[in-house]
Amino acid sequence: MIDPHRYCVIMCGGIGSRFWPYSRTGMPKQFIDFFGTGRTLLQMSYDRILPLVNPENVIVVTNADYAPLIKEQLPELADSQILAEPARRNTAPCVAWAAYHIAAIDPEASMIVTPSDHLITRESIFEQCVKKGFDFVEHNDALLTLGITPSRPETGYGYIQIGPMAADGILKVKTFTEKPDAELARVFLDTGEFFWNSGIFMWSARSIISALHTCAPDLASVFDKGSGLFATDKETEFIDREFPGCPGISVDYAVMEKAANVFVECASFGWSDLGTWSALYDHSPKNNHANVTQRCNVLAYGSTGNIFAVNNPDKLIVVKNLNDYIVADSDDVLLVCPKSDEQEIKQIVNDVKISFDGKYI
Repeated sequence: MIDPHRYCVIMCGGIGSRFWPYSRTGMPKQFIDFFGTGRTLLQMSYDRILPLVNPENVIVVTNADYAPLIKEQLPELADSQILAEPARRNTAPCVAWAAYHIAAIDPEASMIVTPSDHLITRESIFEQCVKKGFDFVEHNDALLTLGITPSRPETGYGYIQIGPMAADGILKVKTFTEKPDAELARVFLDTGEFFWNSGIFMWSARSIISALHTCAPDLASVFDKGSGLFATDKETEFIDREFPGCPGISVDYAVMEKAANVFVECASFGWSDLGTWSALYDHSPKNNHANVTQRCNVLAYGSTGNIFAVNNPDKLIVVKNLNDYIVADSDDVLLVCPKSDEQEIKQIVNDVKISFDGKYI
């Protein structure tokens, strides 16, 4: 039997700019079936949590523009389970709203907060970790993050330095470091003291609201004004009025890097944030020449290590002597970029937005 006080918050408001041009403002990556399984990343995230949380205790926080997509892809959700943000304000306001909303429903609630666009391949291990995490945060005033054993000196992830053991498999967090350079990432890997920050968090509703008051009082004060309105028919009116005034800041910066009661559960459950084309390449089947094709036909001569992604199954891609490239075609945009330069795609998207007045975003 699943504990009725356990909730899941799925954060689903991002635009996935590093997956441009496949991921666009109107159809971000979490709504795309990248692996041809018939389930999008959002749907996979929902499926993954059902053995751990009752369906009625799943809350999806999204941008208001994406609420229709949520309803289309997760028709089993009631309208009250979709919290539609009137403006993009990063993850701290998202987490705060969800926490105040859930606390109004169930003051004894504990929560797992997870992004909608991650890939997890060892789901049974994930379930074990989440069960252990719930047990820890339900018996301790703790903010828990799931840390991933690093396999390479990755510069695109945040890192967590571990401290002393607090419980079986759970350690005190010593420091957070956001996206180090290659040299520092190698040092982190060599020490064995650092884990990747998965961006998956667990806590009780009471603990995260207390932490918001201590670490982000300006943000907490916004939601305190709505006392008595959450989980009522006046909640939407309050959020539409107050939410746009929230500071745009991540929960990592606003709370996790400041709080004294932060812990990490270290695990290896086949995690990827699937934030880049290279991550998709790594987790996709490859042909004899180490090329990945997504929804297209390809003739590749003397070419290896590429990913070809086209939003038109009838289109043929022909290349010669092309190695380790991203070739992504989505309707009115074609991107050709070395995989080694993919961290620049976010800047490219900004340049395109400015140069073409948002037309291709």
